[in-house]
Amino acid sequence: MAAPRTAYGKKAARSFGARAAVMAAAALCATGLLSGCGTAGAREADARQAAAGFERALGTGDFAGACARLAPQTRQEVEDSEGKRCADAVRGLALPAAGDLVRVRVYGRQAQASGAGDTLFLSQFDHGWKVVAAGCRPRQGQPYQCTLKGG
Repeated sequence: MAAPRTAYGKKAARSFGARAAVMAAAALCATGLLSGCGTAGAREADARQAAAGFERALGTGDFAGACARLAPQTRQEVEDSEGKRCADAVRGLALPAAGDLVRVRVYGRQAQASGAGDTLFLSQFDHGWKVVAAGCRPRQGQPYQCTLKGG
């Protein structure tokens, strides 16, 4: 019969290695050196707030405010493709209203926010979450088709 492993055997060494990795990741999160840190709930709440702010701006006709909530590359793309300032271009796109956001999913620094009428995609930047695509419709077996998107 084999002797039982002691607390200092291989099993304990693997456990210590896992604990050390977790502690190192926690330290990096605390110092802000690891991207995507923060609780999943906090990131989801922040992404939801950003998506709701974009929808609110569209709903009140504040197209400049909607543009301020776009990711830089998305804003540039809409201006270039429409040949207009962002606010005028977004007004002309007639994006659907998402309605109440019923589902927000966060995947690291990316998020998807869905309502009954629209799906938005967001990315987390140094200064918060920004919309990278809006007016998105699912297509079976293919990526979403989005009216407003970055390049």
